Amino acid sequence: MTETATTTASAASTATAAAASTGTAERRGRPRNAALDTAVVETVLRLLEEGVPLGALSMERIAREAGIGKATVYRRWPGKEALMLDVMRSLEHEAPEPVGASVRDDLVTLLEVLRRRGLAKRESAVLRTALAQVKAHPKLWQEYHEKVVRVRREAVHAVLRRGMATGEVRSDLDVELMGELIVSPMLSRAMFHDRAELPEDLPGKIVDAVLAGIRPH
Repeated sequence: MTETATTTASAASTATAAAASTGTAERRGRPRNAALDTAVVETVLRLLEEGVPLGALSMERIAREAGIGKATVYRRWPGKEALMLDVMRSLEHEAPEPVGASVRDDLVTLLEVLRRRGLAKRESAVLRTALAQVKAHPKLWQEYHEKVVRVRREAVHAVLRRGMATGEVRSDLDVELMGELIVSPMLSRAMFHDRAELPEDLPGKIVDAVLAGIRPH
């Protein structure tokens, strides 16, 4: 299987789970068709990859391109904003649950998710395009941060707070600032610099460098 095909399959699988979690289920008593959910999300990804502006993506056009009825799309998503949130979710790798063995190990695990996202070349290209267009729509950008980015950020914060409680991390430091110091170097390389190397040991190097400054002395 090619890299593109693998990534498409992964995004499709994530899209199905994401769509089911938005609270926009079909009318009571009518089960959702996962294949239709996936077809719609994959259609939006394809159109974005082809350079179609977000403003030109009406629900009617998405339905037509996906080969399904407009009413079917509206039964799943009340509007384009809700649909785009599921599209963005489909580009997110599911983060593994931190095992709690050590702050270092859990932070490395969370950064590895970002590293793998950067390695998925097609996915990164689509995500950069989608992010650029979503930023131009303030309401949608805020929703993306509230429902997608915040979940990822809070996972890092939870690990740091646990480290404060166990004495692995200094308790006098700002959790949000520490989180940014840990995540930003990987995010910069993975999402904004196409040619930046993403070696397997990069998550560990980033975490070790930051922990050297935030461990109790």
